[in-house]
Amino acid sequence: MSTSAVNRQVTLASRPVGAPLAANFKTVETPMPRPGEGQVLLRNIYLSLDPYMRGRMSDGPSYAAPVGIGEVMGAGTVARVQESNHPDYATGDLVLAQGGWQDYAVADAKALNRLDPDMQQPSLALGVLGMPGFTAYMGLLDIGQPKAGETVVVAAASGAVGSVVGQIAKLKGCRIVGIAGGPKKCRYVIDELGFDDCIDHRAADFPGLLKAACSDGIDVYYENVGGAVFDAVLPLLNAKARIPLCGLIAHYNDTELPPGPDRLGLLTRTLLTKRIKMQGFIIFDDYGDRYGEFLAEMGGWVRQGKIKYREDIVDGLENAPTAFIGMLEGGNFGKLVVRIAPDRTSG
Repeated sequence: MSTSAVNRQVTLASRPVGAPLAANFKTVETPMPRPGEGQVLLRNIYLSLDPYMRGRMSDGPSYAAPVGIGEVMGAGTVARVQESNHPDYATGDLVLAQGGWQDYAVADAKALNRLDPDMQQPSLALGVLGMPGFTAYMGLLDIGQPKAGETVVVAAASGAVGSVVGQIAKLKGCRIVGIAGGPKKCRYVIDELGFDDCIDHRAADFPGLLKAACSDGIDVYYENVGGAVFDAVLPLLNAKARIPLCGLIAHYNDTELPPGPDRLGLLTRTLLTKRIKMQGFIIFDDYGDRYGEFLAEMGGWVRQGKIKYREDIVDGLENAPTAFIGMLEGGNFGKLVVRIAPDRTSG
C-alpha cells in the first residue's frame, strides 16, 4: 500500500475563553501513521461531535485529561481497518474507535469494538446505538428509575440523548414533557417522538408554561442543560424526585460564577426537604460493563420502530470546528455527526 497519503488533523490551537472560536482550532497535514505490533491503522468515516468535548478544551480539573495544545481533538469515530497487525482484525473490518478529528488513526486492537460489517447506517453507532443512546438508557433507568404514571421532564429533548430518554420513558408508561429550543424542535419532539408536551425554553413565559405542563409536578428530571431551565424545574420537583445529571451545556463556556444571588442554599434546601436524589455519572466509567445489555435492548427497540432517531450529518472534516461551535449554541437538530469520507471496504 502507498505510504504517501496525507493525514488531515484538526488540533487544539489555543484554549477558548468563553465560547470556542474558529481560531481555537488548527488543521494540519501529517504523514499517514503506521501501526505497530498489535495495532491497526484506521480510516475514519464518521466522527461524533458531542458537548462534553468543550470541557476537554479547558485545562481545569475534570474526570478526563484535557486535550493538549497542538494535540488532535479526541472523539469517537466509526472507521474501517486500513491495515492490521493484529490477528483479530482484517482490512475492511468496520469498528467503533476513539479515532479523533482526523482522517487516519492508529489504535490498539483491544481499544476497538467490532461493528457489523454490513451495517446499513454505521453512523448510528455514534448515536442511538452508541454513547448518547447508552447515556440516555442508563441515566434514566438506573438513576431516574421511572415508574408508570409518573411525569418525566427531559431537557434538550430533541438532542441525541434527550430524544432517546423521552422515548424510553414513554415505553415505561410515563407522561413525558420535553424542553427544547424553538417551535420546530418542539413540534418534532411531540409529533415525531411522541412526547406528551414540549416547552420552548426561549418562550417569554417559559417557567409558567412549564408549570402548566407539569400540573402534577415532576418526578424525574433528566438534566442536560442547567441554567435558566433548571431554575424553572426546581420549584416543580415532587418529593423523592430523581435527577440524572448528564450535562450542563448552559455552563460549558462559563469562565466564572454567574452573576446574581447565590442560589446554592435554595438548591440544597430543596434537595433535603423534598428528599430528592440528584446524581451525576460518566457513562463508560460507571456503566461500561453493561454496554452489551443496552445494545441488545436498544437494538431491538430500533428494529421494531419503537425508538426513533434523527441525525444531523455534516460533510467534511474541515467543517467540524464550525459544526461544533454551532452545536454549543443549539444549532444542530439531532445527533451531530461529521462524515469525513465516503465509506468503502478497502483502502
